[in-house]
Amino acid sequence: MLLCVHHAFTLWRLPGDLPARIRERWPQMNVEALPDSTRLGEELEDADIYVGFWARPELFRRARKLRWVHATAAGVSQLLHAEFVASDVVLTNARGVNAEPIGDHTMGMILAFVRHLPSAWRHQKEHRWAQQEIWDERPRPMELCGQTLVLVGLGAVGGAIARRARGFGMRILAVTRSGRDAKGLADETFPADRLDEAIGQADFVVLAAPDTSETKHLIDERRLRRMKRTAYLLNVSRGALVDETALAQALGEHRIAGTALDVAEREPLDAESPLWEMENVLITPHIANASERLWERQAAILLENLERWFAGRELLNVVDKQRGY
Repeated sequence: MLLCVHHAFTLWRLPGDLPARIRERWPQMNVEALPDSTRLGEELEDADIYVGFWARPELFRRARKLRWVHATAAGVSQLLHAEFVASDVVLTNARGVNAEPIGDHTMGMILAFVRHLPSAWRHQKEHRWAQQEIWDERPRPMELCGQTLVLVGLGAVGGAIARRARGFGMRILAVTRSGRDAKGLADETFPADRLDEAIGQADFVVLAAPDTSETKHLIDERRLRRMKRTAYLLNVSRGALVDETALAQALGEHRIAGTALDVAEREPLDAESPLWEMENVLITPHIANASERLWERQAAILLENLERWFAGRELLNVVDKQRGY
């Protein structure tokens, strides 16, 4: 078993105690944990199981014994090159581990907009009691109760957001690939080909869909024009879902009220992007999933799947490599 989970963001790095826990539970298995990707290709040659974020096609070609890849991320587009998709290697992911913190983060961004907290912070820095100024902004400060939330995607993250929004009395519309809502979380559910109809009703559009060829630039200039001028767009999924050039133009022309982005098409977001300077934009640096409990949930899924693997049982979170989720 090979583990290579290294990232510039320290939270996303493999915790030091996890390999030891795996070795203790399965002493018959050789467990190799790499501090970085320098020897990834060499070590993949002998790996039956690989745990990590990514591996380029040329590295996978060296992994002749590989039978199972577990991605420590929910998004797996970075792994799905043609050779891997065509192979019989099983892929699982970390679907569900991020749902609770992302649900909290999303509602925090929505509340920041409706209560005009960014404006209050800007005035605070100038020592100004800007009661009238904030009230005069458009849209005015509002209540969430009765507002319409459109969730594009109703998986683990979308479900966590829906449950929280329900507590605020919001009307919830969901857009799913099939048009079904198996858990009954939404007031109304639309299939993907009726996305335009749904977002036209939204006060808030939240993107919680996977990054696939079908969702690239799902929100483009045409769909931004379908949104109400008083509506907000929030992306807590993947940056590729939004055409950032079209978004910046729509925001600059005040065709939508604002946007909150936790992800970008290229990360970090380019320092020259006009989005940084816009007052109707709230940017967080891909930290919606940040939580001290993240690796507790990561480890639980991996250890459970190892139990299932050695018992010959069905794995959790198996990804359909053709669909990409």
